[in-house]
This record gives sequence, structure tokens and C-alpha cells, in this order.
Amino acid sequence: MPWFDLPLNQLREHRTDTAEPPDLDLWWRRRLEQARSMARLPVLTRYEAEIYAPVEVFDTEFSGAGGDRIRAWYLRPPDADGHTPVVVKFIGYGGGRGMPAEHALLPALGYAVFVMDTRGQGGRWTTGATGDRQGDPAAGPENARVMTRGIAQPEGYYYTRLFTDAALVPQAVAVCHADVPFLCDIQRGITLAPEAPYTEVAEFLANHVDLIPAALHTLRYVDCALLARRITARCLLSVGLMDTICPPSTVFAAYNEITAGKDIAVHPFTGHEVPTAHVERQLRHLRDFLR
Repeated sequence: MPWFDLPLNQLREHRTDTAEPPDLDLWWRRRLEQARSMARLPVLTRYEAEIYAPVEVFDTEFSGAGGDRIRAWYLRPPDADGHTPVVVKFIGYGGGRGMPAEHALLPALGYAVFVMDTRGQGGRWTTGATGDRQGDPAAGPENARVMTRGIAQPEGYYYTRLFTDAALVPQAVAVCHADVPFLCDIQRGITLAPEAPYTEVAEFLANHVDLIPAALHTLRYVDCALLARRITARCLLSVGLMDTICPPSTVFAAYNEITAGKDIAVHPFTGHEVPTAHVERQLRHLRDFLR
């Protein structure tokens, strides 16, 4: 795929045109307060001790949006204590928490890792264990297209639930790594990206023209280019200039709103994948800033 977005000098200045909802902070505060009020204690069950020792692996569940139980893996390095840094890992579109063996690098280097499952996904490229509509006894992981699930109102939108699952203790976050991040400058993304999942929204609104205003209103509440203004953690992002899934201008729209310490790795000839060399850059960043 050739370069199809703005040139790099313009990307470094690009800002989103989407207006922030005036009640954005209050609205999210209410979502999080509601989730906390419905929370039950987490459960950790030791998993395959003989296979993974000396790393300790726990099959974990905790309460997310609406009190729904969200699955996770918790991997703890040998000799971990209350001062051991913890990396919380989130999985991209279509994936779930996978298996512990997929996440063993960081525990080997002394970090504990908490691998979030992605509700209602995990059926496309790595496995999941958490359903979305948890009132349904048959709810479980899916090979799902979720971009338009509940999009008519922000309170019922799929990504409102998913973000709530992941945002319950924002004050504890010191470092943020975001690889080719999704859901940034969404209203630009749905008009520019030639590949899914942004195309799910465009295809839906091409037919449901009556829902266009409501859908665009909903998307403002989960737009990471707007939410990035609240980031206080030190950030390292990555972007591929040939990315047809998360166009580079959408990534820079979020990056350029961050006021905390930040850096971005620009990969001119990659699409929606991260070069292996970037992993070492992330490890160095963790050593420098997550102690």
C-alpha cells in the first residue's frame, strides 16, 4: 500500500476537527462510578503451575461495566512483591486474552502482566473467554463485528462498556504504550480507512441514514483523540505510514493532543503491524519510566 494519507510534516501538526462533548468528563465519571458500585471481589485461580513455574499464572476475573465479570490472565514473575511493576495489556480488534504462553516475555524480565480479555471478541485471531451480553447464559467469545453494536446512543454503545472495563483505576497508570492505536479521530477514520473495522460504520450508515447524527454523537464519547487530552502517563506510540486500518492521521490526531511526556515511533513502510525492533524500544521505555 503506498502512502495515502497526509505527508509526515502535516501529520505532526494534524488535529482532530471533532468537537468534544461538553459533558465528556462528567459523563465518563458517571459510567465509572456506576461500574464501581456494582463491583464484586476479583477471583484468582492458579493455572498450570507445573508448566509455567517459576512464573505464577492465574486465571482471573473481575467486575467491569455493569458489574459484568471480565476474564484476564495475571502472570507474576518469581520473587514478585508489592513493588513489582505491573503491565496491563489490552488486545486489538477481534482478539482476546489468548493463552499465557503468548505473554511470557515481560514476566521473564521481571514485570507482572495483567492481560485483559476483550468482551464479546476473541474469535478472530486469538482466543477469548468473556461474553458481552452477560445476562444471556449463552454469552461468550465471538468472531464479532462490534463497531455498530448499540451505536444509536453512547450509554448503550459497545465501546462504552469495553472502555469502562479498562478504565477503573486511571490514577495508577504511569506509562502508556499504544501500538497503531484504534478509535482515534473516528469521524475522520470512517471516511478515510479503506479496510475494516472503520468500514463497518460507513457501511452501516450508508443504509441507516436516519441514524447518522446519533451515531456520530455516540462516537465522540469514545474518541481517543479527545480522551487523549486527559492522559497523565508518559506515552510511547507507534504508527505505520502505510496503515489502511488505522490511518496515520488518526494516530497523530491523538498523539498531538497528549500533553504528558510522549514519543512516537514512525515506521514509513509498515501497515497495521509493529516491527519486531519496536519491542526493544518499548522494553527500554519501560526500564526508563516504569520502576
